Amino acid sequence: MEKGLARHLCQVTGLNQNFTSKVGTPYHVQIEDRGPLLDAASEQWVRRVNVIVYANYGEPNARIIHGRDHDFPDVRTQEHNRAVEARIQELALEVRRVVEEREERLVRRVKALLREYHQTKSEEAKREFEEANSLYPFVFSRAFYELRVEKGPRPAAEPEAPLPTQPEPETEVIEVETVYPLDAVLREKVLEIERVAFELREDIEQLKVRGRADDILLQSCGKLLGRAREHLHRNESADFAARRLDMTRNSLVTAWRQVRALLLRA
Repeated sequence: MEKGLARHLCQVTGLNQNFTSKVGTPYHVQIEDRGPLLDAASEQWVRRVNVIVYANYGEPNARIIHGRDHDFPDVRTQEHNRAVEARIQELALEVRRVVEEREERLVRRVKALLREYHQTKSEEAKREFEEANSLYPFVFSRAFYELRVEKGPRPAAEPEAPLPTQPEPETEVIEVETVYPLDAVLREKVLEIERVAFELREDIEQLKVRGRADDILLQSCGKLLGRAREHLHRNESADFAARRLDMTRNSLVTAWRQVRALLLRA
């Protein structure tokens, strides 16, 4: 922790901003400077800025689709306050880019599901694109429109042609969304798990570079990270989710501290 300004003077005005994506989805970005705080996982003081993005903002199906904590050094000066203010504006622009790229991937995914259903009548594909339609109606409309354009015009007497069958690129990753609860307490748990998981992955990579990561360590951490990712994608009752999130968080923190200790010794 750096000495300087009092803690309550190290918190700048955040940002609340509405915008509409290229496909027409209404979004709301909320960025909050939480000021200096003691991070429970690392046991260090940090300056934390929280970012939350709501999709379908103002609609009954509004939901949080992106959340992240950004930690900065706990430097308690006016200069650092100005730097945090500038960073908040940059984060607002970065979030828009993340959202647009995410919607582009969703459009490609929905198009692939529509093609698959048209060819195979797969109930699983139907369930997936119907879910996408309910959660992201503007994305679904764009995907359907692009398929119609790709198929091209046809004479009135000509029977309807099948939808284009060209496969999507094999490198396309099927995106699985993290569930960010609207409940603030549960959402904090999810964000902390994601933060610790990120740090754990980064430190494991550093151990690999230094030749200090053995196979048992890599396997155990890989299982923990995979289990954590699975738990963050489940919609469960609040009480059960809280217990599961606590257990996931504690396991990750223990592993991270062990890896961090090895890294410091290396």
